[in-house]
Amino acid sequence: DLKVTGIDFLKSQNCPEHHTDAYNIKNLVVRRGKPFQIQLSFSRELKASDKLALRFGIGETPMKNKGTLMSLNPRREPDFNGWKISIVKKSGTECLLSVTSSPSAMVGKYTLNVKTGTNTYKPENSEVYVLFNPWCEGDAVFLDDDAKRKEYVLNDTGCIYVGSAYSIYNRPWNFGQFEEFVLDACMYLLEKSPLRLGHRRDPVAVSRAMSALVNANDDSGVLLGNWSGNYSSGTSPLDWIGSVSILQQYYKTKKPVCYGQCWVFAGVLTTVMRCLGVPARCVTTFNSAHDTDENLRVDIYLNEQGRKVDSMSFDSVWNFHVWNDVWMKRTDLPAGFDGWQAIDATPQEQSQGAFQCGPSPVKAVREGDVYLPFDSKFVYAEVNADQVYWLVKKVDGKDKFYRLSTQTQGIGVNISTKAVGQDKREDITSEYKFPEGSEEERMSMQRATTFIRPSGLRPRANYAFGDSTSAEAEPAVLQETVTKSGLQIEITNKAALYPGNPLELAITVKTSTPGSWTVSLIGSCQLQSYTGKVKADLGSIKEIIKLEGKSEKQIPLKIAPEAYMKTLSSVEDEVLIHITTIAEVQETNDKLTKEVTKRFEYPPIIIQMPETAKLNKEFTCAFIFKNKLNVPLDNCKLMVEGLGLFKMTTFNQGDLPPGRIMKSEIICNPTRVGEKKIVAKLTSNQVKGISAEKSITIT
Repeated sequence: DLKVTGIDFLKSQNCPEHHTDAYNIKNLVVRRGKPFQIQLSFSRELKASDKLALRFGIGETPMKNKGTLMSLNPRREPDFNGWKISIVKKSGTECLLSVTSSPSAMVGKYTLNVKTGTNTYKPENSEVYVLFNPWCEGDAVFLDDDAKRKEYVLNDTGCIYVGSAYSIYNRPWNFGQFEEFVLDACMYLLEKSPLRLGHRRDPVAVSRAMSALVNANDDSGVLLGNWSGNYSSGTSPLDWIGSVSILQQYYKTKKPVCYGQCWVFAGVLTTVMRCLGVPARCVTTFNSAHDTDENLRVDIYLNEQGRKVDSMSFDSVWNFHVWNDVWMKRTDLPAGFDGWQAIDATPQEQSQGAFQCGPSPVKAVREGDVYLPFDSKFVYAEVNADQVYWLVKKVDGKDKFYRLSTQTQGIGVNISTKAVGQDKREDITSEYKFPEGSEEERMSMQRATTFIRPSGLRPRANYAFGDSTSAEAEPAVLQETVTKSGLQIEITNKAALYPGNPLELAITVKTSTPGSWTVSLIGSCQLQSYTGKVKADLGSIKEIIKLEGKSEKQIPLKIAPEAYMKTLSSVEDEVLIHITTIAEVQETNDKLTKEVTKRFEYPPIIIQMPETAKLNKEFTCAFIFKNKLNVPLDNCKLMVEGLGLFKMTTFNQGDLPPGRIMKSEIICNPTRVGEKKIVAKLTSNQVKGISAEKSITIT
């Protein structure tokens, strides 16, 4: 009888060829559609008459007729369901085999056993992990660009852009798709998903399922979202610096991890997709519309002081929202929609009964083909809605609504992702939208509005309307408000916006056409969270300004530290400074609204370490922070992580008075070669958003 006495998965040869050598796992990890070799040892020499079959099975009960059991016989059945096997060479009792999985094989864990006649041999670590393959032309996720594959599949660090449209900054993020237990966590998600095994061939089905499983809303998935401002029963969304600890905790406990907000969902979904072999990137849209009626309009209500009234609005505009693009062919759609597809794990709206979103072809969003699956209407509205501003006045104890202005260009701006191969922001707005005001944009808008009902122009506040002051207008594509006086407003800050300093803001009112103009200006300053929720009113101004022809006047708006520091210390979110203004020209009844969001500025964290280090040779990395602010920072926490260098570590630093310096050190032991990144983040009661990163080359 012929028996198998041993098997060698030849990891040190197969894994580098399959770009899987970075995975921290004992098993063989291969990409579909590419050959890998296995060495078998037998009890005697292999004869021509011997029966030999390698059986790869997936799922609980693998069966040939279901396509979940591949029985590969190098002599009788060298090709089975698109899988191939051949004998490379025989010498004595050893036999070297080459196996190629189908480029459309189901992705997941396969168990391997070897059958020789009546004997079956099941090796240790017999599970072979099969992933999507962007290097393989026959795979639906094929990406024909080596630099892009390095970035979107193999890069395990990166950054996510946040802030506001005109003060964008990056938050470093460790994706860590190769770290211990991360691949197993992704396999667990595949097994937990409602996908039938056959659907695991298809990146469209897999990415849609993962967008649902990364949030915990209907399926006890990875992350529980929380925007309440109270995170005491979990980890604040701002305290994460990467996906690794989230996925490891989830895999260990099988319970949702607390808490996430949009950039955390997007960071984790990037990790999951890259880990499974699908090219993925984080995409940040500034001024992202959350339009609950899918009517391409967001209504913003301002009171007579110019303050936003949140409680009235159905819709919201988030300062930024982060989702993902994944790269694949769309064989389920008409030609022309391959390439980047938007998916979103942040639970906002249900789609087909679950909190999932996408994949929506980015080209369909740009062209206005919003009927194409999945959820293209929702993504289109996020980047294309119009804003209508309403003034709410109390008249005889009732709210009356007056339309102030319409803005058609403020939503979906500066769409950003990390550039390929460098630590820079790449603006990808043109992939999602035609240039504002172009003929193509007009055609795209027309096409989209045949599938999305634009509403008539009446206010839709959060309660039933008995008496509305504006009649129901015909549905119309909204026009940007143009003024007869050439009225313009600019909002600037005269000094850096450091917490603890006065906020020195200025509102400049300009007119540009001949005539004498009397402008009544109201302006207000609020602190708000990134989802646009007001956290505190800081102050307001009311002025009457006289201007002649082409002229301008600057009105200062100064906020003392005492007006905002208490809020800054009590909220657990990073807050932004939001200024809203309404200007009205009395002679022409022209009205104009302008909103600007700015972020606070912070002193830096300095990371000190050598530029290069050697594999397995320890070195020290120091983190230095000087509190240059005029206020103490209470309850300081420094979180640091270096993939391939040291595990995530938290230093509790206590309180840091103004002028004081803190220094923390960590010993790094490099376990992998190449460029590695160290990420640091500092949070305190007063300040949430200080982060830094630095690279080191390991040789």
